[in-house]
Amino acid sequence: MLILSVSQINRYLAFKFKEDKKLCGVMIRGEISNFTAHRSGHLYFTLKDKESAVKAVMFKSSASRLKFMPESGMNVIVMGTVSVFERDGVYQVYVTDIIPDGAGEVHVANEQLKKKLAAAGVFDEAAKRPIPQLPSKIGVVTSRTGAALQDIINILSRRYPIAELAIVPALVQGENAPESISSALVKAGKLDCDVIILARGGGSLEDLSAFNTEVVAYAIFNSSVPVISAVGHETDYTIADMAADLRVPTPSAAAEMVSVSKEQLEGNLRYYDEKLKSCVMAVYEAYALRLDRLNDRLLRFSPKQKMDADIQKLDNLTRALKSAYARIISEKNSSCISAASKMEALSPVKVLERGYSLVYRDGNVITKSSELSAGDYIEIKMSDGVVRAKILSDGEEQ
Repeated sequence: MLILSVSQINRYLAFKFKEDKKLCGVMIRGEISNFTAHRSGHLYFTLKDKESAVKAVMFKSSASRLKFMPESGMNVIVMGTVSVFERDGVYQVYVTDIIPDGAGEVHVANEQLKKKLAAAGVFDEAAKRPIPQLPSKIGVVTSRTGAALQDIINILSRRYPIAELAIVPALVQGENAPESISSALVKAGKLDCDVIILARGGGSLEDLSAFNTEVVAYAIFNSSVPVISAVGHETDYTIADMAADLRVPTPSAAAEMVSVSKEQLEGNLRYYDEKLKSCVMAVYEAYALRLDRLNDRLLRFSPKQKMDADIQKLDNLTRALKSAYARIISEKNSSCISAASKMEALSPVKVLERGYSLVYRDGNVITKSSELSAGDYIEIKMSDGVVRAKILSDGEEQ
């Protein structure tokens, strides 16, 4: 019996696998599990069904050609060669291509990209900007020779001729289309446009593949100007549609969206004219009413009002004072007259006029006869004059 080493038996089995044509270029259906994307670019996973499993590896050279990233749980069909890994003595599938089982490869790639962009906030409604109603300059990114451009020009010329058009040509189909569209969007954003229309005149999903790329999605998201996506597909949404600030089904619809017809513009002007007049009148009436109220308050609390009241009060006090003064003067005058009358009645002159006289000696009034002696000289004052006399004898008491 032949005795073989481990290396020899593994090498023999590898040779047998390699010689078996059924194991070369084989296609295997199964579910991916234990998926690992190594930093080297190689992909490692297990392919399984309900009963069995087999290890698989896809080297970087083949993995770089995939349009989507495989994931655990994904049902796929792999193409490759089954061979033995001699070092470990295990067989595995060396995969050269992977096809999603059920959904197409493009669909899977698009769904994965949508999830990635959604997680980054590219589709967030809060990030979407309003489309200006009366743009003065409209940017158009589309093919120079396509029908989409002519549709936009015709509609804007008819409905909104005052707008300036900034046409930035771009490839909308083919391998170089994503970069061309991205560059055109950046250029249009630097032309002082108020809004940008990204347009294409329809086509199959394959024709619209450039609008389902990450570079175009980020060019729209990072645009400094609102972007309208109008790729001409009525039913299916592209990733560009989801990233745009507004999605419309056709280039014609985009042109109508950014334009206002003459009739509509005139109607809007009439409406806003009436609304402005109404607002101005309402403001005027409100301020007029407020002014009246303030004027009333001013009249009630103004210094002039208070001054006028004080002047009136002073006038009243002055009149009262004059009246009191006149009354007091009158009363005092009456008192003085009465006193004068009394004084006049008691005046020595009046007494003298009634027949009485005053006797003076040496300027002193003599009231008693005993005060005089014989030989004294006296003056006798009567009502009409003074006489002098000499006392001949001493006075006697009565």
